[in-house]
Amino acid sequence: MNVFDSHYEKYDFWYDKYRLAYLSELKALREVIPKSGKGLEIGVGTGRFASPLGITLGIDPSLEMLKIAKSRGVNTRWGAGESLPFWSETFDYVAIIISLCFVGNPSKVLQESLRVLKKNGLIILGIIDKNSFLGKVYQKKGSIFYKEANFFSVKELTDLLISFGFKQIKHYQTLFKLPGQIKEIQEPQKGFGKGGFVVISGMKVC
Repeated sequence: MNVFDSHYEKYDFWYDKYRLAYLSELKALREVIPKSGKGLEIGVGTGRFASPLGITLGIDPSLEMLKIAKSRGVNTRWGAGESLPFWSETFDYVAIIISLCFVGNPSKVLQESLRVLKKNGLIILGIIDKNSFLGKVYQKKGSIFYKEANFFSVKELTDLLISFGFKQIKHYQTLFKLPGQIKEIQEPQKGFGKGGFVVISGMKVC
């Protein structure tokens, strides 16, 4: 049983405990999430992002988390991002929020995302930037979830997306303080380098 199956309640409680940080992340994601079209979230977890963002389909290897996501109105599938059980060119956008740092083969997940995206479809990544103040805290903290994580910098993932042929790369950032210090929903800013949570989007052009 993986850590997300055995500690799914603790994971889900974070979003209530640090609600303003969570709502700030959602606001940054809404800068790039399409308002229409068929979307998929890889690593949907308990549906904390898919449900409010209107992403109707999510896949995850944790059955316990999928039960909660389903209760939040998400159509769930059990599986892994390295081998998506969907036809090619199925989705208008694919979101991978936080989850990429936990997968065994990130490049394969991005390759699969590219495969299932339609032409002009969007990939949307939400990450804790390894080089940010928050990324450095999380790497030192060694939480039950992040101690096995493979953190990425924004540049690493941007370069990886470009290598797969994604174009029109955009960045938005938020969480300019530690989650426990945030007293109001933060306005996302373009770019990266200041915020701990960064949204990266790119378009499949062929």
